[in-house]
Amino acid sequence: MVTDQLRRRQRQFGSIRRLPSGRWQARYRGPDGKLRSAESTFATKADANAWLSTQQASVVTGDWRPPEAGRETFGDYGKRWLASRVDLRPRTAELYALLWRRWLEPSFGTVPLGKLTVESWRTWVLEQTATHPGSTQPAKAYRLARAVLNTAVDDGLIRTNPCRVKGAGRERSPERPIAMPDEVARIAEAISDEYRPMVLLAAYCSLRFGELAGLRRQRVDLLHRTVRVEECAVELKDGIVTFGPPKTDAGRRTVAVPAELVAVLEDHLAGHVDSGPDALLFTSPEGHPLRRSKFRARWLAACRQAGVEGLHFHDLRGSGATWAATTGATVRELMARLGHTTPQVALRYQHATAERDQAIADRLGALMRAAAAAADDRVAVTSIER
Repeated sequence: MVTDQLRRRQRQFGSIRRLPSGRWQARYRGPDGKLRSAESTFATKADANAWLSTQQASVVTGDWRPPEAGRETFGDYGKRWLASRVDLRPRTAELYALLWRRWLEPSFGTVPLGKLTVESWRTWVLEQTATHPGSTQPAKAYRLARAVLNTAVDDGLIRTNPCRVKGAGRERSPERPIAMPDEVARIAEAISDEYRPMVLLAAYCSLRFGELAGLRRQRVDLLHRTVRVEECAVELKDGIVTFGPPKTDAGRRTVAVPAELVAVLEDHLAGHVDSGPDALLFTSPEGHPLRRSKFRARWLAACRQAGVEGLHFHDLRGSGATWAATTGATVRELMARLGHTTPQVALRYQHATAERDQAIADRLGALMRAAAAAADDRVAVTSIER
């Protein structure tokens, strides 16, 4: 008894006592002055000591967090996080709500923040990848969870973010097809006249659907052969179309238009666009803002008539970027034309330059073979003459 009392007096951090059940309880007073006990008792005194040592180390290093904070569930905290993001664009808010409802809340909604581990997220990533091969939504959901938990770290609710699974937030979309210029020409010819310039601008200026649906008369400069991207149209789930600036500063840009498109745009402005400076270049047949969901039927019909299969409208943008790469455009130039802030996406189109270089090398090799064959013929003729 005396020995135990001496040991308790010598202990600088926390206390340990044996319960009537024979198990050991550990307690300590945190930096906030509150007395706290371990969430469970320990089978041995050594285990209780080890737990106290861990708590003491976190206090000394400044990593200690009140355990009550980590008891809030991921579901409750995530809902508060989503509700606080009033800065989100309507389309982004819809996407986050879908990702939360379908992917995150069912798996982690009832788990306390402090109980989330790297292992639990790694297991989740492996399960979703195996169950939904080819889907990009699990990667999007993981990035959302990482953002939520980054805020939880900033709020002092958890010490570190458990979303540290390497590569889990990277989308692995299958490579999309590249349309050839003759295929684009056939599709443009097959689609109705009011949308022909839209197809050509998507391909030859690498514009997105939303950028085209938000393009207004005042932003088309036929004299200097440019279009200014300053506004995008976004279709929400309820069918409402909203307009807003591009997501990034790089998205707001001026794109040069090929001279061959000027006459096409001039005819379109004269025959299909209202005279006001704010008039949209492309609308529904009824004059409403153009919706992707309604345009899709026209696009598919034109592709069928043109004999082109499996091509999405957005593939025109990538096709145009690939064509630009074959002309010798640098990564920086592609970034400016596409409206990208980082070179990663623009680099995807550089493979076309490598293929072009390989074709050049093949033609040079043919010249070498021809020269070698000519040399062999000369040797053969010389031998005969001798």
